[in-house]
Amino acid sequence: MTDPTVADVAIVGAGPAGTAAAIVLAEAGRTVVLADRATFPRDKICGDGLTTGALRLLERLGVRPEAVASWTPVHDIHVGSPSGHVATFPLPRDRGQFAVVTRRMDLDAALVDRARAAGAKVLEGIGVRGASDDGRHVTLSFDDGTVLRADHVVAADGMWSPTRKLLGTAEAGYLGEWHAFRQYFRDVGPEARDLWVWFEPDLLPGYAWSFPLPDGRANVGFGIQRGAKIATKEMKALWPELLARPHIARVLGPDAVPEDRHQAWPIPARVGELALAKGRTLWAGDAAAVTDPMTGEGIGQALLTGVLAADAILAGGSPTQVAATYEGAVRRELVADHKMSLLLIRALQHRKGARAAIRVAGATGWTRRNFARWLFEDEPRAIAVTPRRWHRRVLRRDGAYVGR
Repeated sequence: MTDPTVADVAIVGAGPAGTAAAIVLAEAGRTVVLADRATFPRDKICGDGLTTGALRLLERLGVRPEAVASWTPVHDIHVGSPSGHVATFPLPRDRGQFAVVTRRMDLDAALVDRARAAGAKVLEGIGVRGASDDGRHVTLSFDDGTVLRADHVVAADGMWSPTRKLLGTAEAGYLGEWHAFRQYFRDVGPEARDLWVWFEPDLLPGYAWSFPLPDGRANVGFGIQRGAKIATKEMKALWPELLARPHIARVLGPDAVPEDRHQAWPIPARVGELALAKGRTLWAGDAAAVTDPMTGEGIGQALLTGVLAADAILAGGSPTQVAATYEGAVRRELVADHKMSLLLIRALQHRKGARAAIRVAGATGWTRRNFARWLFEDEPRAIAVTPRRWHRRVLRRDGAYVGR
């Protein structure tokens, strides 16, 4: 074994959760080593959408829109109900950014660059293969021979977290609550310059989407709840038929051409059920299964858990106290919203419920404006039932990056 590299905090996984933790810790003066088995830029299968909550966190972390090549602000959201009715929900146009689409390849590379600029040491192309906690430090070994010894570890290494397996907290056979399918298209039509969501009857409570990207491109895909009407093994066969549905084909336009291959991925959405900490290790992002169970959105939640993990470490105390601080913060910030999303899923499981929800949301100008902001997490999902989070400007705040 080579002599270990010593750091205050070692972070495994350089996605949104890991880089968020690295930025906060490095800017606070801690020595941080951030390791990932990939080299950046690298693709990450994702819907590529950023909510208002995610954008506010990115702004707080110092990520500038001009640093992200495919940054595409969204102003109008079109939602199709199972009956074919389409409601349009506008977002504010002159008070900052409330929704953005950007390729994960570009976003994650920008976050890694920001972590470096903050002072974190970034190690790319190395995968963790060993982990031990002696009560005073955590020692991590990697497949290239690198050894890290740190006071704390933030494990942001994905749904099938290697650190969970190495430290004995993995759950055998876990496949996630949702499964999604995505492909990029070029030469899409003018309607695809807006963001589209279709609640197709056979996908409920899942949905199909078209998210706009620069230069006439779009991220197009669909997601289903595991165990619902469509089995995950049927998704590949359904894809061409879904694209051929007239209302989807019309939006994409006659000249739309698929780029590269389609890809599928599982989505973990069970915050509060998995262990968030063990000893000196904290799990964040997909490794903590914090994705929104209603929409499948996970970038904002990943960023948030990374920040909360960093804050818990900076607050100090024994490993037990750090773990308790982090677990308490995650539960306060995410568990109520998770439960609210699970309740809303029940309404979206059936055609009548989905139709009624969309018609009510689109009934007036006020409901359309506020539904768009609620859907894109301008405020926490369950704010109506969590009075501690009420404030005078609920759904009236500026977005992120005002003036940009």
